[in-house]
Amino acid sequence: MPMTLPRLAGPTSRFFISHRLRLHYVEWGDMDAPPLVLVHGGRDHCRNWDWVATDLAKDYHIVAPDLRGHGDSQWLLGGGYRMVDYVYDLAQLFFHLRLERAPIIGHSLGGAITLHFAGAFPEKVERLIAIEGLGLSPKSLTERQAKTTQQKMQHWVEETRGVAGRAARRYASIEEAAARMHEANSHLTEAQAWHLTVHGVNQNEDGTYSWKFDNYVRVNNPFGLAPDEVRDFWKGVECPALLIRGTESWASDPVKDGRAANFKNARVENIERAGHWVHHDRLDAFLPMARAFLAES
Repeated sequence: MPMTLPRLAGPTSRFFISHRLRLHYVEWGDMDAPPLVLVHGGRDHCRNWDWVATDLAKDYHIVAPDLRGHGDSQWLLGGGYRMVDYVYDLAQLFFHLRLERAPIIGHSLGGAITLHFAGAFPEKVERLIAIEGLGLSPKSLTERQAKTTQQKMQHWVEETRGVAGRAARRYASIEEAAARMHEANSHLTEAQAWHLTVHGVNQNEDGTYSWKFDNYVRVNNPFGLAPDEVRDFWKGVECPALLIRGTESWASDPVKDGRAANFKNARVENIERAGHWVHHDRLDAFLPMARAFLAES
């Protein structure tokens, strides 16, 4: 039986500047309520949080940015989407909003950004929830690191050239795009897939529809932070952390693979019957868990 979804009132859209890019974010709830920042994942958009925000906005002032190259935020001139730049954007958002300290929830790429930000600026993050934000498993990372420096560069050039020659896919209708969204995540209800698609596409001049994200966000930077440096950020996180994983996801269990041991104060929750998008797949389990964690003193 599909879960009943609440009717969603649209949040307020705003913009800020980071690295000369015009970046978009939305706000939910009472401006005087305690702040809570929500950071979406790769090839996604800020409105993917709508169901979470509808509930949490009863008690928090929700701020949800569109990452650079995503949603209604500006694309780069060029194609180098790097972790350090995403972290800068989040720091700039805090600066723009004059947030001294706030809890953050991040999903996937957004979870990774959150963990890097919290490790670099532990005084800024009150509590954090990372939904599958640890990236590749140690096994997959070892396989990737086995490539020579030359091979990494060659692969990056080939991958980038491939994206450069790849036109944005065009869908004849929103219904067709929503069907693709549902195909990508079978856990979604039709209502969820429709909502995520409506806010995730732009209409082209010829009447077709394409996803809002820049195709260049697909390209992995071959010379990013080293695994030891990433672990240094995890070790720098001072606040309580909740690491959430779906048992039907590709992500490995951070307790079993040892990654959870890099955190000073973290616990891991595995959510049954959920894939990579835990907050969509099991909203009924995620919301009470998130609320209880955020309310802990």
